[in-house]
Amino acid sequence: MKFYSIKDKRHQVSFAEAMINGLAPENSLYFPNKIPVFSKHFFSNIQQMTLPELAFQVLKPYVEENISSAELVEITEQVFDFKIPLVPVQDSVYALELFHGPTLAFKDVGARFLARCMQHLNKNLTARVLVATSGDTGSAVANGFLGIEGTQVVVLYPKGKVSPLQQKQFATLGQNIKPIAVNGTFDDCQRLVKTAFSDSDINKKMNLTSANSINVARWIPQSVYYYWAVAQVAEKQKKIVVSVPSGNLGNLTSGILAKKTGLPIDTFIAASNKNDTIPRYLKSGIYKPMQTVQTIANAMDVGDPNNFSRLIELYHSDYNKIKQEVLSFSYPDDDIKKWIKNCYQNNQYLLDPHGATGFASLIESKLSPDQVGIFLETAHPAKFRETVEAVIEQKIILPERLAAFDKRTIQTDELDASYDGFKAYLMQLS
Repeated sequence: MKFYSIKDKRHQVSFAEAMINGLAPENSLYFPNKIPVFSKHFFSNIQQMTLPELAFQVLKPYVEENISSAELVEITEQVFDFKIPLVPVQDSVYALELFHGPTLAFKDVGARFLARCMQHLNKNLTARVLVATSGDTGSAVANGFLGIEGTQVVVLYPKGKVSPLQQKQFATLGQNIKPIAVNGTFDDCQRLVKTAFSDSDINKKMNLTSANSINVARWIPQSVYYYWAVAQVAEKQKKIVVSVPSGNLGNLTSGILAKKTGLPIDTFIAASNKNDTIPRYLKSGIYKPMQTVQTIANAMDVGDPNNFSRLIELYHSDYNKIKQEVLSFSYPDDDIKKWIKNCYQNNQYLLDPHGATGFASLIESKLSPDQVGIFLETAHPAKFRETVEAVIEQKIILPERLAAFDKRTIQTDELDASYDGFKAYLMQLS
């Protein structure tokens, strides 16, 4: 399989090249030139597979040109070594808990897969991994790459706009991890990363790659847990609706990628916070990015989602088809807090602010009797304890892994949002 640039389909590269490049020329994204379609036999047997076995089968068509079956078995066993349970919340509504990995967030899957593929394929090069984060991406990528020989990770994050625990998960590690607090928004961080990729001066001196969901090796493995969710649904006769907390759209588009392979998901919901670029697009057909607004669901604080081009590509630019299969709802902070409180009181299930938008969207979509709803609980509520504790008026016990981070001291560099300053920083690193 090859991967082409969405802006220029003549530019095609292998999986390994797409991973190392991160971005295609002209800041375009890579996309598989053929989406595999799995057989009915495959789908009838997914319940009998372990999670690593399922991941191997799903990911093999995308990577087999560069990664042998034996290597892929090793990678999937290392990456998918934690549970991803489907938990009942109320009648016909389930949470897919994606927070049982090392940093207690869904991005552990893609970040660890990328890190291990890089380790296998980049043995003779020194790579500098650039990542912009509004919260969980930074911690997942930093911990996924921590100590991996031949890599240095530069994490850019908006100063004062990630939760204290999220910051401690990537800004206390040392070794090959370099955190930078940017005086600006997540979109500023993302702009700095994308500009660096197009800067010939920097690229002559160092091998840059990205660990955001723009990278195919971060994006594609996220599709695995959609298959795993469907495998766990007991109500097989019902149509499946999946609600995805959506910021940069990597998670949503990886789910739609899974659907295109034949996975029986009927409808997706793009659940948003006050950054409502996608809900507005789905209403009007006009894509109009917005200035990012800071919210309590900070991992979704994205005004110009990078993966929008992949959403369009998945549907061949057919807006009417997108509208048929993708719904969207958006929620301001006060509404998110209300849904956290209501779900906790009525169902004894504690949501994080991102999962709350997914749960709320499912309820407000008014599932029919022949539908079952799944929402993605993307991070452990304790990562947002200040917000959640105030809502439920109770203390949250920190999981052991988070408590260990909470005791650490933050060590970070700080830059303004100008590219010249960031370029100078990178050049002195080299």
